[in-house]
Amino acid sequence: MLRATAPGCCGVFCALLAAAATAASDEAGLRERAERLHRDAVVVDGHNDVTTFLLDYQFDLAMDGSGPEKRDATWYWFPAIRWLLPRLDAANMRTDTDLARLRAGGVDAQFFSIFVDPSYVPRDPSEAGRAKARALAMIEVVLEQARRHPQEIELATSASDVRRIAGAGRIAALMGLEGGHAIEDDLANLRHFARLGVRYVGLTWNNANSWADSCYEQPHGGLTDFGREVVLEMNRLGVVVDVSHVSDDTFFDVIETTRAPIMASHSSARALVDHPRNLSDEMLRTVARNGGVVMVNFQDWSIDPEKVPTWPAVAFAIRNLGWPDTPLGLLVDHIDHVVAVAGIDHVGLGSDFAGTFLMPERVKDVADFPNVTEELVRRGYSEDEIRKILGENALRVLSAAERVGKQLRVDREAIGREHP
Repeated sequence: MLRATAPGCCGVFCALLAAAATAASDEAGLRERAERLHRDAVVVDGHNDVTTFLLDYQFDLAMDGSGPEKRDATWYWFPAIRWLLPRLDAANMRTDTDLARLRAGGVDAQFFSIFVDPSYVPRDPSEAGRAKARALAMIEVVLEQARRHPQEIELATSASDVRRIAGAGRIAALMGLEGGHAIEDDLANLRHFARLGVRYVGLTWNNANSWADSCYEQPHGGLTDFGREVVLEMNRLGVVVDVSHVSDDTFFDVIETTRAPIMASHSSARALVDHPRNLSDEMLRTVARNGGVVMVNFQDWSIDPEKVPTWPAVAFAIRNLGWPDTPLGLLVDHIDHVVAVAGIDHVGLGSDFAGTFLMPERVKDVADFPNVTEELVRRGYSEDEIRKILGENALRVLSAAERVGKQLRVDREAIGREHP
């Protein structure tokens, strides 16, 4: 009996080995194809908060921020516990972003967040200029990085700049203002930021300002008349309107007002995770009609329904005795959802690195962007579709804002000649 079945067992075993070898070969081929595509594509990340650490702690992008023995910089976002932590300086700072890992991650263009904390909002006339000054200081540290490391990184102010810089093997540094309160209700400040290179403005952060409601504060019911002026001036300047962090009413007021495609620089899908910073399906469809782009946020509480910052999330942490990694697949589920609702031309990547220490598995720092591409290949996206997700959609919106701005300026000059 044993002699009779031995050849059959051997055959089954050999078949299993062959199948395993084929699967391993297929997986290796998939990874190689994904890596090649990722390196060839223009990769644009819509949002990174490392700028705060450049300014406040003198971190330099040429430093190695990956050392496990160093202190995690993102804990220092929390004022309530910051005083309990050891002193943090650039030499002992662990970050998720530096030049070496941007290169390793194949990031061709990085939007650095010019984030102005609401604590800088003037509380009385004697404090006027504080928010503007903070924004200018953050802009300066980005410009300083380009001056210090000209062989590695260069300021970009247009889509063509991005392609030229990436083609030369350098990283294109773009800037996006986060928090419209930084203009201090003065369009001249907005124009000044644009001259310095800011290419999108998030109308609000989590706080409302005097002319726009945020996702957490809604004193106006959307945009005020001055808020509409801000949007139209951004159109004229060729600056993209960023709707991440705004209220739903503000979002729809922007859509009614803007003459150019908009961007959500770091927002995911509300249908999958009911977070006020995420966009509803109605909003996703509206972005598509507008010609804009939704840059999917990577952080856990934007993509994992069990980790939305509520009491159920606390219960989740207690139940699991910690905070287990969110699967990478949940991040790509949000990309899938935006594609299904808005279309392949309206989705991008807006990581929010350096803004949180809670990121999915296999996407722990900027070197891990290729893992997202690998998962997109695994899910059957075509090369052309993946190129759009990685950066082409964002560059299209940037180019469209530039074109609209030029046309509006031409129109204004023509009107001025006709009606001096």
